[in-house]
Amino acid sequence: MDNNLTSSIGNLVSSIRRTKPLVHHLTNYVTVNDCANVTLAIGASPIMADDIEEAADITAISSALVLNIGTLNSRTVESMLAAGKKANERGIPVVLDPVGAGASKLRNQTVRMLLEQLQFSVIRGNMSEIRYIAGLQATTKGVDASEADLENSLQSGIDIASELAEQYNCTVAITGAADIVSDGKSVICIENGHPMLGSITGTGCMSTSLIGSFCGVTADYRMAAVAGLLCMGIAGEIAYETAGQQGNGSYRVALIDEISKMSSQTMHERAKVYEA
Repeated sequence: MDNNLTSSIGNLVSSIRRTKPLVHHLTNYVTVNDCANVTLAIGASPIMADDIEEAADITAISSALVLNIGTLNSRTVESMLAAGKKANERGIPVVLDPVGAGASKLRNQTVRMLLEQLQFSVIRGNMSEIRYIAGLQATTKGVDASEADLENSLQSGIDIASELAEQYNCTVAITGAADIVSDGKSVICIENGHPMLGSITGTGCMSTSLIGSFCGVTADYRMAAVAGLLCMGIAGEIAYETAGQQGNGSYRVALIDEISKMSSQTMHERAKVYEA
C-alpha cells in the first residue's frame, strides 16, 4: 500500500478518536444497533433520530448524516428529506446507502426522489444497487447483490462508479469481492475482506456508517470512503482468523472488536489497495 495513503488514513482514524464526530443516522431497524456500535468502535458518536419533529435539528448539530433505506416507511422518507436538506444547507456531508434499490416500487421511487432533491457526498451500495441507480439492468436478491450482477467484470464496475460519480458530483463506492471507490476523476480498488462478511447481516450498513464517520473529519470524501471500506475489509479478515471457526455470532462480535482496535500499522501491514 502507498505509504502516503496509509499515513492519510491513519491520520483520519486518529482524528475520529480525538474529535468524536457526531454521526446522525436515519437507518434501518434491522441493523441499527450494529451501525451504532461500529460507529462507536471507530471512535465516532452515533445518534439515530428519525422523527420528523427532530431529524433536521439533530442533523444541524452533527458532523455527518447517513441515510439508509433498508426498512422504508413513509414517515422516515419524510424525515430523510428534511434531514438531508438541512445537511445540504449547512454543508454537512451526506452518505446514501440505497439498500435494495431495484427491488420494489417504493425503494425505487425513494432513491430517485432523494437523488433529485439532495446532494450526496458519498453513495455506497452493492453492484446491483449501484447498477440500478446508474439506469442499467440489475437483478436484486432482496437487499443483496444478485449473482448475475456480481459476474460483471471489475472494469465494468470501475466504469459505472466513475460515470455515476461524475453524474452526481459525489464519490461512489461499490462493495463486493473487490471494493471500488471513484470520485469521477480517479479510482481506488480495495481487495481486503473475507467471504464470511456476507454471512452476517448489516456489514454493508456498517461499512456505510464507517464512511459517514470518516466524512465527519475530512472533506476528502473519496479518502473517507476508502478509509471506511478498508477498515471493514481488514477487520473482516482478522475477525475470521480469530473467531470465524466459532460461528457467525462470534464472528460478528470479533468484527466490531477489530474495528475498535484498528491502527495505521495494521492497515499498512494488511492493506491491498491500488489505483485503477
